Amino acid sequence: MYSGIESVLISAEQLQSRIKELGRQISADYADKNWLLVGILRGAAIFLADLAREITVPVQLDFLVVTRYGTHDQPGEVKIIKDLDSSVKNRDLLLVEDVIDNGNTLHFLVETLKLKNPRSIKICSLFDKPERRTAPVKADYLGFPLPDRFVVGFGLDYKQKFRNLPYLATLNPGSCTYEKEK
Repeated sequence: MYSGIESVLISAEQLQSRIKELGRQISADYADKNWLLVGILRGAAIFLADLAREITVPVQLDFLVVTRYGTHDQPGEVKIIKDLDSSVKNRDLLLVEDVIDNGNTLHFLVETLKLKNPRSIKICSLFDKPERRTAPVKADYLGFPLPDRFVVGFGLDYKQKFRNLPYLATLNPGSCTYEKEK
């Protein structure tokens, strides 16, 4: 375990089991659709890779990179840094996110993508912090609800570190370093 990790909330085995279930459900729901799996980078990269491997129907992948100007408590403006390369007109979109926190970023993305005339837009999020929600966003496919705690691992970071942990853990930011404990 890394220094600063307080406790493991969701094990690697639990994560992989739930991702397999999500992959089966999404495969059934999108079997006959002209659809696009859209990863919201950077956080969703690890989840998206594992999820895509569990999907058993043809799928095309694309990515969005967004940034939010503001502070943790003040949402600020959301801006698309890298837009989709694929046309979304008359396609079914499944946005893949690591965590839905206040929901402002996803709300902005859904409203922006609607202007491109997709057939449908749904959301798949591995984690959800419903207590923090300020925007009207709900996952259509959800891995795990989370308490309002600072967590890292499986795509979630602290200062761009800890994303690579194979589990989800609580973090004590005041005492963390990135070196493995011996």
